[in-house]
Amino acid sequence: MSPWSHAWCKRVAGRPTGKNPNITAAHVGRLFFPQSKSLGLDRAQYSTAVLAKITYAGSNNTSYQQAQADLEHLAELDVSAKQVRRLCKRVGDERVDERDAAVAAYQALPLVERKSAPAGVAPPAVAAVSVDGGRVQIFERPRRAEASPAHATAEGAPEPDLVVVAATARDASSVPPEPEPAALAAADGNVLPVAATGVATAPAAGAEEEDAERRGQFWREDKIGLLLTMHSEASAHDPCPQIPKTFLNPTRMTKLVRELKKRAPPREEAAQATDDPNAGNEALRANEARWEPPEVQAKQVVATRRSWAQFGPMVAAAAWALGFFAAPRKAFVADGAENNWTLHRQLFSSFVPILDFIHGLSYVFASAMAGRGFKEGWAVYKCWIQWVWSSAVEQVITELAARQAELGMPAKDEPEGSPRAVVARALTYLQNNKERMRYADYRRQGLPITSSYVESAVKQINYRVKGTEKFWNEAGAEELLQLRADYLSDGDVMKTYWERREANETGLNRYRRAD
Repeated sequence: MSPWSHAWCKRVAGRPTGKNPNITAAHVGRLFFPQSKSLGLDRAQYSTAVLAKITYAGSNNTSYQQAQADLEHLAELDVSAKQVRRLCKRVGDERVDERDAAVAAYQALPLVERKSAPAGVAPPAVAAVSVDGGRVQIFERPRRAEASPAHATAEGAPEPDLVVVAATARDASSVPPEPEPAALAAADGNVLPVAATGVATAPAAGAEEEDAERRGQFWREDKIGLLLTMHSEASAHDPCPQIPKTFLNPTRMTKLVRELKKRAPPREEAAQATDDPNAGNEALRANEARWEPPEVQAKQVVATRRSWAQFGPMVAAAAWALGFFAAPRKAFVADGAENNWTLHRQLFSSFVPILDFIHGLSYVFASAMAGRGFKEGWAVYKCWIQWVWSSAVEQVITELAARQAELGMPAKDEPEGSPRAVVARALTYLQNNKERMRYADYRRQGLPITSSYVESAVKQINYRVKGTEKFWNEAGAEELLQLRADYLSDGDVMKTYWERREANETGLNRYRRAD
């Protein structure tokens, strides 16, 4: 072998001679890994299995910082909170795109197909749809013409504008906000007014309520939809003609109505009522086992920050994919908010409209007690709520109208808690919803009569996104709401997503989508 051949062999073997230390073969090995596609890798730092763990932790903890701690202690993964946020944003963005594509495909279907079940999908015996709203703080700062290096991601794009103000409870998904013309973010989470000099002043002692009002400008509504596959037996007669005794327990009812009638935005009332999705049904099962509410077999959650006009098709597309429109028995259960029933009229008109019984009960209780002593008011409540339970709500409306005439109509500046104002609100509420209060008919059909499940879903969504120290931008909120809804849904929503994602990988770098 010639000396030249020997030198060439040494170079290929990775033992360079001379002054040039570069080893071409080694560099090629690092730049290109031929098994990336077959292993489902997108040339990121993490495998699909590890990425799934990171996304789960980031979507189901109270913050990205807590997700980082859990990953370190439970999975022995050293992932920074910022990286957890970035990966959740990437995956959430992909899931939002998939959801929007599914909605567009559903809306492109002919009307006849939209009102039937997809091919290969067996409709459930009972399908129930509920919608409600939660609360999330949205803070959108003005976009800069150019992002500074300090606010750039590893891919070179500006960081998302999710902002969490409190230094002691800061979500790692955040980027601290720049001082705004109207407010500055304080280290303790308070939003402070800016004086004419531009200097933020400290909050005065005892100014918690004023501070809450200032921060209230950031609260927005997120929309939650819940689709329940249920099982029940229909009956020729009302299986439970007498109202359950628990609804005639003074202590329990006083506490329940107090919780529902807190001074909170109407869309937030339900979310504060209970942590247990079965709480509304517990009372029904306690009625000497004469009647069982429908049994939940599976659930799917839809969550978004988009408008009600966009939210409705999302819920309808999810319901169609589950075969709900072809179910023999269908129910749409919600509280009395007008947005709920506009959505029902537009997209779910074939579903039986049902007003949540607990919300109706709270109005009946309050109006029965208005201007009366407890003993007298309790006797009136017992009579009225039995009428409502028996689908005789018109009798309660007649009694309320007589009571209103006795008390007189409320003045424009009437306090909310005055007997005249309470009776007037209850009368309007029952008149507007009387056609959705045929509870005896619903029980005969084996349909649900409470919205406690969607109220529980709202609280579970709030667990991740709601907090006085948490501020989100619209994009960040939408992505996390989608992921949170996916993980709260039964079935294999995320499992099939990861399988689909792995199968679709090309082995190439994934770049951020341009805004």
